Amino acid sequence: MTGLTKKLVCIASLAVALVLSLSGCGDDVGKVSLGLFTTKDVIIDARHDPKIPGVTCHISRIEADLSLADPSDMSISCRQTGPITAAEIANIDKSKNGEVVFKESLSILFKSLKVRRIYDKENQTLLYLSYSTKETNGSHKHALSTVPLYGTEAWIEPLNRN
Repeated sequence: MTGLTKKLVCIASLAVALVLSLSGCGDDVGKVSLGLFTTKDVIIDARHDPKIPGVTCHISRIEADLSLADPSDMSISCRQTGPITAAEIANIDKSKNGEVVFKESLSILFKSLKVRRIYDKENQTLLYLSYSTKETNGSHKHALSTVPLYGTEAWIEPLNRN
C-alpha cells in the first residue's frame, strides 16, 4: 500500500466508526430491518416534548449504517399521553415559526432531523413539524402531526365560533 492509500483507508475507517457511534443515539422504541441484503433499518424513536411532557412524538426514519447516503424520509405521530396544562401552553413560543423541540444529527454530512412545535391559537392545537435540514432530490422532506387541546386543562371555550 502506498502512503496515500493508507491515509484514505484510515479516513474511511474513522468515518465508518463515527457513523456507527452516531447511530446508537436516541430513544429507540423499535427497529425494523428493510431486508437481508441491506444495511438500512427503520428506526422508531419516542420523544417527549420538553415543555409539554404530556405530549409524546413517535418519529420513524431510515437509518443507513455503513452508508453516507442516509435518506431524509421520516414520519411523525404525536399524541397526548398525559395532562396538558394552561401553564405549559403559556410558556411555549407562540410565534409563526414556533420553536425547535428536538434535533438529531443524522449523518456526518451536516444533515439533521428537527421537530418544531407551532401553536395554532385559533384551533387550539399544537402542530409538530418534522423536517430534514438537507435538500434531497430538490425537496426538503417533512411530515406533520397535530395534538388538539380539546379535552385538556389547557382548552379555552371559544366565545363565538360562528
